[in-house]
Amino acid sequence: MVEPGYSVSAPDGEEIGKVDQVLGDNDADIFDGLAILTGVVGKPKYVPSELVASIDTDAVRLTIGKDELASLDEYTPPEVDAP
Repeated sequence: MVEPGYSVSAPDGEEIGKVDQVLGDNDADIFDGLAILTGVVGKPKYVPSELVASIDTDAVRLTIGKDELASLDEYTPPEVDAP
């Protein structure tokens, strides 16, 4: 299972970010994607599960590089309706 703080690398092994959030539903065993931080400041990028090549014990490897990651949309958490 991926956890926040895991290293994220490009196909060539270059570290390009860190996992900020894992997106999906653990109870239903659904993995939607990741929110990836690419720097100290700024909002995380949304990386859909289709762009995740592999998940190891402490790292994630993507199918895209740093430039492609930079062009992805920022992750926007879903709004939660108040009870």
